[in-house]
Amino acid sequence: MRRNIVIAAVTAAALIGGGTATALATTGDDGRSTTPRADVSVSDDGGVRDESDGHDDDSADDREDRDDAALASSAKVTAADAIAAALRDTPGTAVSADLDDEDDDADDGGDDRGGRGAWEVDVLSGDGTWHSVRIDPASGKVLGSHEDADEDDTAEARAALEGGSVSAAEAARAAAGKSTVTSVDLDDDGDDGPAAWEVETRADGKGEQDWRVDLKTGKVTADRSDSDGSGSDDSGSDDD
Repeated sequence: MRRNIVIAAVTAAALIGGGTATALATTGDDGRSTTPRADVSVSDDGGVRDESDGHDDDSADDREDRDDAALASSAKVTAADAIAAALRDTPGTAVSADLDDEDDDADDGGDDRGGRGAWEVDVLSGDGTWHSVRIDPASGKVLGSHEDADEDDTAEARAALEGGSVSAAEAARAAAGKSTVTSVDLDDDGDDGPAAWEVETRADGKGEQDWRVDLKTGKVTADRSDSDGSGSDDSGSDDD
């Protein structure tokens, strides 16, 4: 009984104090020496480490990051190609495209792809209605589409695009020279300067990087508001 109390106390101290605690061999009521099966410690980043293998348990963010990287590297259909496929199905102006790892085909009548994710392209039609079109990242097939009645920023999007000559697909191709494009979105709120295309890329071993593509010139620059600060300005551009 006393042995159980000692081990519990040591483990609790490790979890509360954020340090490493080792449970020493203790003597039970019957006089025999007993040793805990494994040590427990808390790592500096808050993860629980099992001393038996010396590795932190994976956090949810780590697993999600690996899933996103795997999806990006396995996608055979580029952002620009996904946008083109969506516009063939639903004419209008593509305002965003995102490589989504959520498999929600049931919502738009698509088929089951075994969790491969999809490109989700938002299209603003000429009559002002919004449509969400899902594209298979392996084949470019249209998996389904539906009208998005919740969108209410039609005027803002049209105002931002007015006078611009660079489409979402062209912005994706321009940023593709940096790395694999995983999303393109119209930034029209003005918080980061004039309206521009915001493009996210992902490189193996380098994580995510955000870029801004000028609506008029197609110039690609690193997004200064990028929280990890890993990118630097780049004046190069691909004006397709």
